[in-house]
Amino acid sequence: MRFDVLASTGSANHSTGSANQGLRRAQPTRRFGALLAAAALAATLAGCAAGGGTATPSASPPASSGASVLPPVIVDLGAVDGTEVEVPVGGTVDLVGDDEHFLAWTAELSDPEVAEFVPGKDDGSAQFNPGLTALAEGDTEVTLTNDESGEKLEFTLVVVPAS
Repeated sequence: MRFDVLASTGSANHSTGSANQGLRRAQPTRRFGALLAAAALAATLAGCAAGGGTATPSASPPASSGASVLPPVIVDLGAVDGTEVEVPVGGTVDLVGDDEHFLAWTAELSDPEVAEFVPGKDDGSAQFNPGLTALAEGDTEVTLTNDESGEKLEFTLVVVPAS
């Protein structure tokens, strides 16, 4: 925004004196408009910064400095048979690779205190792979069976301390 200041002394060109007079009269109106706009902007910014008196509760809880969400361990069903899978306590194993029969997988665990099987599901808007949730440190033998495809897979799940 540019502001022009007109001198209050007389004009050197008397023939344009009436034109300059009109500019001088219009100047206070422009100044008033500019001041009004600046005041409105300042009030708006002050209102945004002030917070308004009562706090609105946040939709999400404040972040905890100690806890964080662990990413899942991704395990391909086509490659897991006979292997050992390691996951931290509180972590999950996402069993991927069977888009056709993912709902039919079941599991038997030698130690259900170490991990828990989570079956695949389809809620109509999204499909979820089967998986495992690590509950406590230790080892458990996992036997996965799919009655629709006839597959049977076995592997060892090792649950380690969370870091």
